[in-house]
Amino acid sequence: MTIRPAKREDAHHAARLLYDALHDVAHQLTGEDSEESVLAALEAYFAAEEGRLSYNQTLVKELDERPVGLVVAYGGDQAAELDRPILARLRTMKQNPDLQLDKEADLDEYYIDTLSVSPEYGGRGIGTSLIRAAEERASAYGYAKIAMAVVTDNTKAHSLYLKLGYQTDKNIMINGHVYYHMVKHLG
Repeated sequence: MTIRPAKREDAHHAARLLYDALHDVAHQLTGEDSEESVLAALEAYFAAEEGRLSYNQTLVKELDERPVGLVVAYGGDQAAELDRPILARLRTMKQNPDLQLDKEADLDEYYIDTLSVSPEYGGRGIGTSLIRAAEERASAYGYAKIAMAVVTDNTKAHSLYLKLGYQTDKNIMINGHVYYHMVKHLG
């Protein structure tokens, strides 16, 4: 079981993992209604060189020669630039040049955008190992803190993140839902 940088060829498996984690946010970010259309757009986002959901921002946990978990993370100071391709697509689709995405990351943090583990591989510590890998990457890139958002009714994930040393510092809104913004200071 290795954690490695994602590759463009992981896009098909990654799209399903992204969809499973993002749910309604996947519909918001793609502008699509059907699951099939959302998956196709997520696959394209992942395979692209740029964008917040690109393989370039992703680490994957590989098992049985396929990605069974992933973590998408990037510097909060990079978020606006990483959102550019998604916003361009959505503004064209919705014919709304002023359309904006919710602000999730603070400028001074490394931000875990998406964490997902395939359901059949749950309970094996894969999510925790992916979070640890993102923390190592954050430190290597010179960030003093790492953060993530968890929807307030996901008590299982919230308690796991607390055990891993994350603390809730504020509530944020993402696609009309309240999320805990959780931060961990890196040594």
